[in-house]
Amino acid sequence: MNVRKLTSAQIAWRAAQDISDGAYVNLGIGLPELVARFQPEGRQAVFHTENGVLGFGEAPAAGEEDWDLINAGKKAITLKPGAAFFHHADSFAMVRGGHLDVAILGAYQVAQSGDLANWRVGSKGVPAVGGAMDLVHGAKRVAVVTDHVTKDGKPKLVEECTFPLTGKECIGRVYTSLAVVDVIDGRFVLREKLPEISLEELQSRTGAELATPDQVGDLVAPDLG
Repeated sequence: MNVRKLTSAQIAWRAAQDISDGAYVNLGIGLPELVARFQPEGRQAVFHTENGVLGFGEAPAAGEEDWDLINAGKKAITLKPGAAFFHHADSFAMVRGGHLDVAILGAYQVAQSGDLANWRVGSKGVPAVGGAMDLVHGAKRVAVVTDHVTKDGKPKLVEECTFPLTGKECIGRVYTSLAVVDVIDGRFVLREKLPEISLEELQSRTGAELATPDQVGDLVAPDLG
């Protein structure tokens, strides 16, 4: 059965709604980077990147890039007033010292215990963990943005990760293309779902039991083109 799902931009938009004004935030490479586009009106996070910038802004217009100004994903950035530069080691000291309020990362798998696998799917290829292992245990809150299933339809929310772990018991909330799910006391707790998908259908696409409170909100996002 085919069901509508949120686009990557809509997943990022939903995650952005939970970031408080003035929060210090690190965004992972790929889908998480989109979160920076969708700051709610009247709120502005302070974005941090592992390579040593605090307070960067939106991507520059095509042709106006300054390639001395990049984020950890090697994408061009702009600077907000008051932005700061610092050594790579100082950047990781901020992470490891607990100075980041939020880290938002992508995922290959999230276990019901809150374990995260997001850097390698097996023994092949070049490992690319970046700063994720530091971020998952250094930030005060860690969330994931991801499709609910893989390209071949396998669940990304699972009982136990089968890929190499990035961190154990580190994820608090998962924003997917079908639902918003919290990790509480070793289980997945459903907070929001797309109105048109039934609980049974959502459960069939999830690799671990979904606890369902009496009130489950509707996952609704604007049309972002």
